[in-house]
This record gives sequence, structure tokens and C-alpha cells, in this order.
Amino acid sequence: MSASVGHGVLLLADISGYTDYVVGSPLEYAEDVVSDVTGTVVERLDPVINVNKVEGDAAFGYALDGELDATMLLDAVEECYFAFRGRLRGIEHAVSCTCPACMKVADLDLKFVVHHGEFVRRASPRGEELTGNDVIVVHRLLKNSVTAALGLRAYALFTEACVAALGLDPVALELRRHVERHPDVGEVVGYVSDLEARWKHEQGRRRISVGEEEAAFRVEITVPGGAELTWELLTSPQKRLLWQVDAVEQVDVGGRRATGASSVCVDGRTKIYEEILDWRPFDYFTERLSLPGGVRAVLTTSLQPGAGVTRVVTRVRRDGGARLAWLTAARRLRRRLDARYARLAKLAPVQIPDERRLPLAGV
Repeated sequence: MSASVGHGVLLLADISGYTDYVVGSPLEYAEDVVSDVTGTVVERLDPVINVNKVEGDAAFGYALDGELDATMLLDAVEECYFAFRGRLRGIEHAVSCTCPACMKVADLDLKFVVHHGEFVRRASPRGEELTGNDVIVVHRLLKNSVTAALGLRAYALFTEACVAALGLDPVALELRRHVERHPDVGEVVGYVSDLEARWKHEQGRRRISVGEEEAAFRVEITVPGGAELTWELLTSPQKRLLWQVDAVEQVDVGGRRATGASSVCVDGRTKIYEEILDWRPFDYFTERLSLPGGVRAVLTTSLQPGAGVTRVVTRVRRDGGARLAWLTAARRLRRRLDARYARLAKLAPVQIPDERRLPLAGV
């Protein structure tokens, strides 16, 4: 059977507390719940990570070099964890059953181990099989001392090899250094993200979004494919160069695009300064643009998945500057957005709606 050598990210998502949960609950109900939440994990990871197989209470997958960047990986891990927690909350709220399987669902949690290395991809009757030393490493790291050493149950452990390959800055991202030692793979240095803390932060973070009623105008497009890939096309500096502007200079936080990040876009002879105000991966992002003439605008770009397509809607409102200067800048901005989406349309068989934009307010 054919085989090929690949290089890239290897990821394991493992449900913590699985053994105690199953042992202490009616087996048929416990397995139903675990299957449900595992399905949630796979559903969220699969558009970004090639989920190779489900191994009991764990999902194993990979992404070849060039298939995703650091931001997409970190966003996918966190959004997967948020979806997992949201699903557990939904199960708790949706059932009135007092059996142990339902009462103890909150005892489950989720952890990730993410490595980067070399592996062999081999076709088999059961699907694609991945082998190699780095595949062994990522599996060994599932048994680790993170909880004992750092007191965390929900976390993502990124190996030093992964951090280096993706250009992450552990200090800027507030990742905690951790070392694991296994007899067969030796010492492995890694960096740990506290997902419980990220979940709490996400729950309390203020949302900033331009609503339909306050928008001066909107531009939209329907793109083939899922929200995750569309998100990358819209936010990755490398992908934006294909359709949006002549050049993008991005200032990330520790190698990751997130709220607070900024960039300078050069479109012809015009420089536009961007600041990300709100960042909800695969859902929407809100940015403030500093335009020529002392004008500022706030834009919310939202993604609405459909059957094999994603509808992208950008709503724009005034955020500062003299009214006359705003009217002039807004006209130019709308033409620029239309032109960008037209360039995007040439990259794929997309469809631009004819008359779905709001009229420019006050013009």
C-alpha cells in the first residue's frame, strides 16, 4: 500500500475524567454522553485539522505544513474547548434525569497535546494510518504531570518543537513552561495554555459588533466552503494579499492574531491602519480603521455558514472625524470594499449579491 512522509502538526484532544465518569455511571448512558461530546470535539476540529481517528475518548489528527498557521491552530483549539464546555452546559440544562451519568457530566473536561514533527502516512483498509517517532511522542504526552505540577485540568500542551515551527512567543501568549520525561522518548519541553482561564475570560469579555440598524452601509459575498477556511482567507495576512491589498504588515500578539492586534494595509498609494476590537474566531471580527482625512470607521465582518457555502457580511459605521470628511471617506471605503470582494470573486467561483447593500446613510 502507498505511503508518504509528511511534516506538520500532530494533535490529540482527550476527554479528562473519562474513566471515573464511565465507572461511576450506567454504562449505556455514560457512553451516549461521551459519544455526544466527542462528536462535538471532532466537528469543531475537523475543518482545520485532518481528524485521523477517534481513539476511545480521544481524537487524533494532523495538519501538514502550510495547511494552517499559528493563529488558526490556537483559535481551533480554543473554539473546540469553548464548544465542548458549551455542550456540557447544554446537557446539564437540558436534562431532568438524576442518574449519575447526567449528574456527573460536569466532571468531564478536555485537554490537548500538540506537537510538530515528521510522520509516515500510510493507506490501510481501516483508513489512513500515521506512524513514526513523533506520533509516539504526542501519544506519550497524553500521560503527563501537567495537572499535578500546574494544577490544571483543562489545558493545551504545545511542545517546544510546535512552538518553534509556528513562531509562537510563549511569554507574550502567557504560556507556562513545562517539562515531561518518558523513558522511550526522553525529555520533552512544552508550554501550557490554561483553557479554563480562557473560557472564563471568553464568558466575561465585552462584545463589540456593528448592528444592522447602526450600519451606514454593508457589503456581502457568498463564498464556497466552510466558515473556518473562509475565516482564514479573510484574516491571514498571506491569504489577504491574494485579494485584498497590495501589502499587509501585521503586528500580532506573540505570533497570534487576536483582539488588540493591529496592521497596516497598503492599497495602491493609500495606507489604512487597522485595529482589532473584537475577535470571535469563525463567527465574526470587528476592527477599527483609521482612514485618510482623520476619519475612523468600525467594521464588523460576520460569517454565516450555509449548505457548502459561507455568507460574509461586512457592516460599517462611522467612529470619528468630521461629517463631511466621513461622507467622502465612506464613499471611497465602500468602493474599496466592493473592489476587494470583486478580486476575491476572481479567486473562486463566488457569487456576489446584486442589491443587498444598505444605502450609505446621509448620502
